Amino acid sequence: MIVRFGYVANALNLYDGSPSKTMTFARYQKLPKQERADQLERITRTNLENTIRALHYNIGHEIPLYRFSSSIVPLATHDEVDFNYINPFSNEYETIRQLVKKHGLRVSFHPNQFTLFTSDRAHVTENAVKDMEYHYRLLEAMGLHKQSYINIHIGGAYGDKTKTLARFHENLKQLPPMIKRQMTLENDDKTYTTTETLQVCEKENIPMMFDYHHYFANHTENEFLSELMPRIFNTWKDCDHPPKLHISSPKSEKELRSHADYVEIDFIKGFLKKLKKFGQDVDVMIEAKQKDRALLKLVEEIAAIRGVKRLSGGSVEI
Repeated sequence: MIVRFGYVANALNLYDGSPSKTMTFARYQKLPKQERADQLERITRTNLENTIRALHYNIGHEIPLYRFSSSIVPLATHDEVDFNYINPFSNEYETIRQLVKKHGLRVSFHPNQFTLFTSDRAHVTENAVKDMEYHYRLLEAMGLHKQSYINIHIGGAYGDKTKTLARFHENLKQLPPMIKRQMTLENDDKTYTTTETLQVCEKENIPMMFDYHHYFANHTENEFLSELMPRIFNTWKDCDHPPKLHISSPKSEKELRSHADYVEIDFIKGFLKKLKKFGQDVDVMIEAKQKDRALLKLVEEIAAIRGVKRLSGGSVEI
């Protein structure tokens, strides 16, 4: 079983390398009209340049997975902001495309928690569609829209899961089909369990992004990974990539749902052993606060386990 690893957005080992520099709408409003556009262009270009820096860093360290920041373009979906975030940055998008394609990187997006299709308020769904369209347009500009995924959660339960899930299926019809084909759904740590999320994925033919930390924090006594994992893997059967998983570990016993700075090897060792029994190659996104530093530390620790062979800076064979 080959396991490849990645991290989220900001390579902390790079100096001043955040791809998520932003500007508030309040600050935007105070600027003269021309300066507004200039500032948005400057920040967006900086974020794209830092994304390119991170990709070079990943290539140098043989890290095959990377999640783009959702904040590359400040105020991109704000109703009162009109900014062309595609054409002026064609060179940066092309550079990203070439790096990803040449080095076989797997990249993705994960919109924020407010991008959901469970609300009974029409504007929430409209905003979710708008946000998904924003992420898709970025992938399209990069020429990666047919190979990269946009991952979201189902959302809240609103006091009645049955009615809410029915509304999710109905609201999801507003999402353009080409964007839906590039979305994944993830089980969460409070509301929708692995089984509930998996059932939605199977019904909608959407790949499921399994999060082990969320499963640990939110599962029933009748949920067994031995039964769930083959079904989860099956949701990826029509995809060109291996199934993708999320890994992190709890910050503390009291803060069970919060992500720790690093991933504790003892927390995930049993899960890795279970995965090995299925013989399925997987890609793993590390969601630790220390990002690339957590990844490099974890791969070192996993590679030290007897029977594990390190294949590169960011991948092992178990």
